[in-house]
Amino acid sequence: MAARDKPCLVGPVPFKDVNGDDDHVISPPDEYADIVSTLPSIGSPDLHLRLYQDVWLFNELVPGFISVQRRFTPRPGDVLLASPPKCGTTWLKALAFATMARAAYPLSDAGHPLLRLNPHECVPFMEALFSAGQEAKLDALPSPRLLHTHMHHSMLPRTLADNPDCKIVFVCREPKDMLVSTWHFIKSAGGSSSSSSFSDLFELACEGKNPYGPIWGHILGYWRASKATPERVLFLRYEEMLADPVTAVRELAWFLGLPFTPAEEAAGLPVDITEMCSIDTMRGLDANKTGSSGTFVKFPHETFFRKGIAGDWVNHMTPEMARRIDAIVEDKLHGSGLTFSS
Repeated sequence: MAARDKPCLVGPVPFKDVNGDDDHVISPPDEYADIVSTLPSIGSPDLHLRLYQDVWLFNELVPGFISVQRRFTPRPGDVLLASPPKCGTTWLKALAFATMARAAYPLSDAGHPLLRLNPHECVPFMEALFSAGQEAKLDALPSPRLLHTHMHHSMLPRTLADNPDCKIVFVCREPKDMLVSTWHFIKSAGGSSSSSSFSDLFELACEGKNPYGPIWGHILGYWRASKATPERVLFLRYEEMLADPVTAVRELAWFLGLPFTPAEEAAGLPVDITEMCSIDTMRGLDANKTGSSGTFVKFPHETFFRKGIAGDWVNHMTPEMARRIDAIVEDKLHGSGLTFSS
């Protein structure tokens, strides 16, 4: 029986448990081919980007972005996790799933989804599904659904972005660390055939042409939305989460309308969630040592757990490079009330 036919099933549930391993490309939407073909493009074979609505996107995902905008139907209770790439997405997926599903999946359960599945197998990447013509899989998920996107806030369907019955949780990261992590991730996907250097990616980022760039536009959109509608958009910073993950989990639970009860606090549940979802714990699980996830490109699960630290940019950037990107970001964020400290 399909998951949606089970009246007792309440979300979020692991996406893979509902939809299985059938992740092959079914029917990419080709009705947008004429639109995509006219968009400006840059890059190399392993980093082909197109400019759509002032955002540089991977070529193969552009149809999915258009399809999300035109076809996605939100449900009351939907929770959307949003982020630029390599800003704590995997960690946020784990924390949000463990927090939202703690009644259905107690952390003490040896078969807990996060102990047997990669977080990306629990929380689906929305535009990748639409790019592959697999959006119907979202209909099989019971409510509340937990979804993820790399879309800028300005690109979200207004039926979602302005929906008082949906929540958005955004996480960002210090831009220099984000770029370093992005480059390592691209290399892990392309292997020895990847021709892009870190300097190439850095130059693109300074021009606002990195994947899902410009960086500042991605961050500012959600920052401003969180200030305008704090009841609908929660803005998190990766470095602050690293410094105090238990407080971050409490903030997340409160924002989602699922605050920890006194009994849960007394039992140490917020601490237990952060420990289960820590990068050290997740890195050591078989589910994250083997296997891969992805629609068009299969990313080995182990590549989602490289370092997860703050400040690794010093091992990849010269002081001159750091000053340059810092100055650009500072200028773009000027007057917003948002800053990044090195």
